[in-house]
Amino acid sequence: MTSLRTRLLAFLLMLATAAAIVVATITYRTVLHETDQLFDYQLQQMALSLRDHGLIIDEDRVALPDAAFDYVVQVWSGDGSVTYESRPLPGLPRQAVLGYADVNIDGAPWRVFSATARNRVIQVAQPMSVRQRLAAAAAWRSVVPLLISAPLVAFAVGWLVRYSLSPLHHLVTAVRARDAESLSPLAVAGLPAEIAPLVAALNSLLARLAASFDAQRAFVADAAHELRSPLTALKLQLDLLRRAPDAATRGQAIEQLGSGMERMRHLVEQLMALARAEPGGADAAFADTDLAECARQAAADAVVLAQSRAVELELDAPQPVTVRGDANALRMAARNLIDNAVRYAGERAQVIVRVRADGGAAVLQVDDSGPGIPAEERARVFDRFYRRDSGETTGSGLGLAIVQAIAARHNAQVRLDDAPLGGLRAEVRFARREASA
Repeated sequence: MTSLRTRLLAFLLMLATAAAIVVATITYRTVLHETDQLFDYQLQQMALSLRDHGLIIDEDRVALPDAAFDYVVQVWSGDGSVTYESRPLPGLPRQAVLGYADVNIDGAPWRVFSATARNRVIQVAQPMSVRQRLAAAAAWRSVVPLLISAPLVAFAVGWLVRYSLSPLHHLVTAVRARDAESLSPLAVAGLPAEIAPLVAALNSLLARLAASFDAQRAFVADAAHELRSPLTALKLQLDLLRRAPDAATRGQAIEQLGSGMERMRHLVEQLMALARAEPGGADAAFADTDLAECARQAAADAVVLAQSRAVELELDAPQPVTVRGDANALRMAARNLIDNAVRYAGERAQVIVRVRADGGAAVLQVDDSGPGIPAEERARVFDRFYRRDSGETTGSGLGLAIVQAIAARHNAQVRLDDAPLGGLRAEVRFARREASA
């Protein structure tokens, strides 16, 4: 795994090194060029300064040469006689080209400047090797500060990278120090703007995990409580069966044991359905699904229960209504709504199941003619294991909780209202579908 700090530090050091090399090269070449121009200027000024000098006699001319003097100066008159010569240089041309010229003397390059004044020719020459040595020394003196500062810049870049990434390091340390039960939000104060959104997203995830864990703990506690009663009842019925004195008592105990097992089976099925419907449960791939067909299948499953209670079950879903969702989950939601209506509407009640399109939205409605639910109690019936005192003993109190969980997965809304038949209307409204591009 590549370290962000290492990558950033390497890129910055490479950039600083490349910039230092470019700057040093430009500085070196610029100083060389400017030094060369300075030497040319000195040649010119030296030649021009000798324009007014008179004739130097031979005795003085012999005493003037100096080995430390790099320049060679020659002054001769119009007839070619030398009036001044700093030191002999046989290869220096007697017929000078006015201005600057490069000449080769004994295989070595020289720079020469010549000027005329008062019928005299003044010529000043300098070895190129001297010029180049002095220019290189001056150029290196200009580059040395850059070379010395490069390690300091590298150290400063490394320190800045570590300092800039220290909040991320502290964040990693804080997250790593937590255990599986610690879901409190991370501190956001003092974080850079680039890291704050990440911490905010982590805090949002931690909040969702905390809510999910709380819901699961509550679910497990409620399920354990709800399962305890039927299991106890089954144990008592089994004891009655064992102690039954005759066949009639034994048959009655067996019938009660079967009813208890059926209630247990229904409760376990509802618990499994709720677990699948909850966020984080088994998510099937969503696809275009006919809500009307889901309602038809759910109504068909409820026919036997409706006949046993003499309930008139009617389905009004003439047209396909397409929604994006999980067909099995939608069928389960419709079956729970129909099952609740059939169970709690009472004997010889009427239940009407409708599926319709309302603009771009899809609506599933289940109306019954039963006693309904008071308005102040409708919010509570979505709680898990909540059962109203309606005389019905086979319910698990999970039907509407399952419907609400499935609706939440499908971005739908569940609403309870008064039905035109006089009982309760349960409505699931699915969000409007966006038009295809």
